[in-house]
Amino acid sequence: MQLRDRLAPLFEENFTRFGELGAAVSNWQNGKPVLDLHGGFRDRKHEKPWTPDTIVLVWSATKGLASACLLHLLQERGLELKHRVAEFWPEFAQAGKSEITIAQLLSHQAGLCALDTPVDVLDYSAVIAALEKQAPLWPPGTAHGYHARTFGFLVDELVRRLSRSTMSEYWRKTFGDPLELDIWIGLPESEEERVATSYAAKAGGTAAPAEFYRDLATPGTLARKVFTSPHGLHSVSAMNSRENRARPIVSFGGIGSASSLAKFYAMLANGGELDGRRFFAHETITQMTTTLASGFDRVFQIPTAFSAGFMKDPTETPRRIFGPSPLAFGHPGAGGSHAFADPENRISFAYVMNQMEQSLLPNEKSLRLVDAIYR
Repeated sequence: MQLRDRLAPLFEENFTRFGELGAAVSNWQNGKPVLDLHGGFRDRKHEKPWTPDTIVLVWSATKGLASACLLHLLQERGLELKHRVAEFWPEFAQAGKSEITIAQLLSHQAGLCALDTPVDVLDYSAVIAALEKQAPLWPPGTAHGYHARTFGFLVDELVRRLSRSTMSEYWRKTFGDPLELDIWIGLPESEEERVATSYAAKAGGTAAPAEFYRDLATPGTLARKVFTSPHGLHSVSAMNSRENRARPIVSFGGIGSASSLAKFYAMLANGGELDGRRFFAHETITQMTTTLASGFDRVFQIPTAFSAGFMKDPTETPRRIFGPSPLAFGHPGAGGSHAFADPENRISFAYVMNQMEQSLLPNEKSLRLVDAIYR
């Protein structure tokens, strides 16, 4: 059975059975597109069909793009992950952070997932100042916990210190423009008309792990602090405004298409090379495939694993989200968006949608498609 014959019915079922509104899926192998499907609508009134050039908010899938930018910059400067962050960002050394390495920062081991100082997510300078003053919530390197909001600011500031350009600028210059990727960290007004409206998860249903989602709704818990600091832009509807789509929010503000997201990961799955142009050395791809932190996640309260800026499947997981290969890596986004590279099989995958689910990790809408690719 051909891949399209396997995936198309499952993709259609996402709409008829699982309540998808609008979505797209893309699969590449050996640096070439294998399958692109799209369907549904960009809006809840069913007035704007989802077309091949529709783009949508991908939430935390943006973190993978940002991590690749920092790793590329380190590669170009001949710097290693064992370098201390404070070597390039001296103010970061405050409050016991002088020995934190770039590897620890990228693998969510720095203990900087929540801020004690209340600052607005839209006030970049204030967030950076708060991170500089923040003491780690655990001894760096002894544990890991997902840095949901602070991660983007940490890697953005490192890129600024090393390159004198913002993450948004570095992304377009290094990957977006050369690869002709329809992915933006800070959406230009010229692209606004193509964006699908994002909708919050519908009431009802359950999300796992139950302990994490219960803590997420409980003031004072670590999970609540992590997802509310820096504060602001907590509602999905707020991310539909022109003003906020234009903001280069590195942790969760990327907007793009499934085909471009899969194309970017195809370059990573293809040894760092695409269309005759090399972006990453073998050693840098190895940094993406090599697990740096694995085990109980202090934020998610389940086992998770991270390489240098990318999520991986922990060995003890009951459900693989990046396919069967232990080398696979990627980064999902809240509500169901998902993207990864599998260098062993030279496969990449991306799924984007506009009707969010009550989950921060990939759900069956995309995982059934992933499983079908490897059948």
